[in-house]
Amino acid sequence: MGEAKKARAVGFNHVALEVGDIEEALAFYGKLFDFTLRRKTDSQAFIDLGDQFINFARGRRQAPDEKRHVGLVVDDKEAVRRALEENGVELVPGRFLDFLDPWGNRIEIIGYDNIQFTKAPHVLRGMGMEDLRKNEKAIRELSDKGMTPE
Repeated sequence: MGEAKKARAVGFNHVALEVGDIEEALAFYGKLFDFTLRRKTDSQAFIDLGDQFINFARGRRQAPDEKRHVGLVVDDKEAVRRALEENGVELVPGRFLDFLDPWGNRIEIIGYDNIQFTKAPHVLRGMGMEDLRKNEKAIRELSDKGMTPE
């Protein structure tokens, strides 16, 4: 008998970040990003990223992240860099735009234009971001996989 068919991982629905306080997390991330709050309780908050979301969950206890991180895609990487600097958030040394939030979650900021990750046109339209485009490098990487976005 053959091996059972395995499921294929197709993407991420959400990321859960443990934080110390929900209101403080919303205030901190609200200084850096424009986002829509979907729902909030005393112990959780959900912010929309189009067809994905981040779940802030109260209760972080572990040490700050070192290599473990979340790669957050944005429409304007330099705007995030400016917001981090204006708010006194220290960057993690290295070649990427990484920072630790007040609870030790390591976040890497990635520009939408420069990576393979692609939102479907109808999702971008629903987010009011239908003008987002990929650069030539990202288009080439997608094309090499038969996934040309435009």
